[in-house]
Amino acid sequence: MIFVPRLQAPRITIIFTRLRHYFRNMNCSELLPPASVRGMRELQRDEFQKRVQIPRLRVPESQVQLVIPLVKKFLLKMEHLHPVRAVDKSREILLHPIPIQGWESLPTEDLQKQQVTQEHFCFDELELNYENWSVNDILKSVLPEEEEGMTSYSRIGHIVHLNLRDHLLPFKQIIGEVLRDKLPNCRTVVNKASTIDNTYRNFQLELICGEPEYQVETKENGIPFEFDFSKVYWNPRLSTEHERIVKLLQPGDVLYDVFAGVGPFSVPAAKKRCHVLANDLNPVSFHWLQHNAKRNKCLTNIKMFNKDGRQFILKELRDDLLQRLLSTDTSKYAIHIAMNLPAMAVEFLDAYRGLYTDKELADLSDAVVFPTVHVYSFAKGENTKALVRELVEQNLASTLDEKLLQGISFVRNVAPNKDMYRVSFKLTRHLLTTPKEPEASNARKRGAGDEKVQTEVAEAKVKCV
Repeated sequence: MIFVPRLQAPRITIIFTRLRHYFRNMNCSELLPPASVRGMRELQRDEFQKRVQIPRLRVPESQVQLVIPLVKKFLLKMEHLHPVRAVDKSREILLHPIPIQGWESLPTEDLQKQQVTQEHFCFDELELNYENWSVNDILKSVLPEEEEGMTSYSRIGHIVHLNLRDHLLPFKQIIGEVLRDKLPNCRTVVNKASTIDNTYRNFQLELICGEPEYQVETKENGIPFEFDFSKVYWNPRLSTEHERIVKLLQPGDVLYDVFAGVGPFSVPAAKKRCHVLANDLNPVSFHWLQHNAKRNKCLTNIKMFNKDGRQFILKELRDDLLQRLLSTDTSKYAIHIAMNLPAMAVEFLDAYRGLYTDKELADLSDAVVFPTVHVYSFAKGENTKALVRELVEQNLASTLDEKLLQGISFVRNVAPNKDMYRVSFKLTRHLLTTPKEPEASNARKRGAGDEKVQTEVAEAKVKCV
């Protein structure tokens, strides 16, 4: 006898919860924008006006506080629409037309106990307009019904950043205007104009609408950042990953940030009183990295460099790490190397091979703890996790066995069959003292010696100044 109620009670609770959510978010045709706006490419706000019949209760002002709890889950909820409105000396309570088909749909017994009867119930006309619908409501009603709609966007300060698919490009103007209208503090809407294929890996932007102002202020995990979004790389979708790495760090730990950008890893780590060496090739990113370190009052814990990643590894990282390995007890703190340039970071892994000679590390004790490398990479295909491991092993020219591999973590889906991963592994004495086979080396070894890179660096420095 006890067994049956225990099974039934949870089922009743689950159904009740779903019904409440169902009433609030039902796809109700009466409450959708007019069908005539489908295919609109230039925003005409007046075209969204619509009159609908809405159920409502009209009760004396003195009874409102007693009635609202009884009908709360049936209230009509739309943007810029108050479901309780003053009408003469009474109050009008607007109700959702799907669950409330008539007086009998309401909790009549409870209402009658509060002297609310069928005479207080009626249907009446309500005028809806552009202001009453959300971004999603407006865009779903305008964009082609048979195609995939606009699924997401990124928010960076006052800028909204889109990556529109080809079939949405004819509607980019109206998409931009709706976003600027509806999103708080949005002044600029831009679209990713092409793939990221330049030296500095920053987005190429197309202004859709609003002000061409790209210097932004934003916060990530409580840390303020400022930068020119049109000239540096910043992706708010990586905020959780930035936080994961920073949480690994304890005061006194060391972070080498090979591709630091404007500082999403380095600045929080320095604020945490870690010892940070941060580098970025882009002079504009380097400028804002310095600015953000100063703004967050952590300059004493960070050294910053504007170099090619390979040169940074071969000089600054090499020298600082050697000094620590030889003169400090590395078992008392952790050393991490961040390499967040997923399109090509794996191509720099061979720089760790033969970074030192056997003689330089001859005096190291067996208790020494070597750094953990966190390298990010894209992988495209079916089994992306296996592919990204293979990429790291090929470029490192070493198998990641159980002693080396610390983990392969999924970061985010970038596109269909294309994922971003973080591969974390330990450097060893063998890796650091054994050069990679010459024939396996890749062209990236040219680093900043590449004439094209040198030219772009020089041009960017002039623009930055």
